[in-house]
Amino acid sequence: MSTVGKIAAIVLAAGRSTRMGATNKLLAEVGGRPMARRVAETALASAARPVLVVTGHQAEAVRSALMGLDVDLIANPDYAVGLATSLKAGIRALPADCQGALMLLGDMPRVTAAHLDALMAAFAPERDAAIVVPTHNGQRGNPVLWSAEFFAEMLGLEGDVGARTLVARHADRVREVDLGTDAVLIDVDTPEALVRLKLADNI
Repeated sequence: MSTVGKIAAIVLAAGRSTRMGATNKLLAEVGGRPMARRVAETALASAARPVLVVTGHQAEAVRSALMGLDVDLIANPDYAVGLATSLKAGIRALPADCQGALMLLGDMPRVTAAHLDALMAAFAPERDAAIVVPTHNGQRGNPVLWSAEFFAEMLGLEGDVGARTLVARHADRVREVDLGTDAVLIDVDTPEALVRLKLADNI
C-alpha cells in the first residue's frame, strides 16, 4: 500500500457503448473474460483499495460479469448524461479516509496491476505530484491518479469529458509517469478496435 495513505480504484463501467453497435463493449470477451471483469481484476491485483465499479447501462449484466469479485458496486442512474456523472458517483461512494483515487476506464483491458502500482508509487501530493498521469511517447493516457484534494472540484464536473479540464487547470500539481507501453492509450470503442486488440495480443 502507498505510504501516503489509502488509495482507492474507481472502475468506470456505466457507459452506453454506442460506438460498439449492438454489443456492450464492457461485456465483450477479452482473453476469455468480459472486459469489465478483466479491468476490475487488474485493479484488485494492485495495491489500490477499495475497488469500486460504477455501473449504469445494462447494469444487471455488468454486475453479473463481476460476480464473485471483491468490489463495491456503485449504481449511476444518470449514466446517459455523460462520463462526469460516473466520476461523481464513484467519488461520492469513497471512504472518507481515502487519500486518492485511480480512475480506470472499463474499456482499457491492456492496463496491468504493475502499471497501477507504478502510478501509486509516484503519488506524492506534498511534492506536487497530486495528479499522476501515465504517458507513452509523450502522449498522456489513462488511468489517472487523483489526490483527494481535488474531489470537491470533480464533483462540479459536467458532461462527457471526464476530468481533463482539471489536469490543465492544475498543471503545477501534475506528475507524468512514462510507463513505456501504449496500453495507457488504447481503449476499445469500436468492433474494429476490439479485433485489433485481440490480434495484437493474440487473445
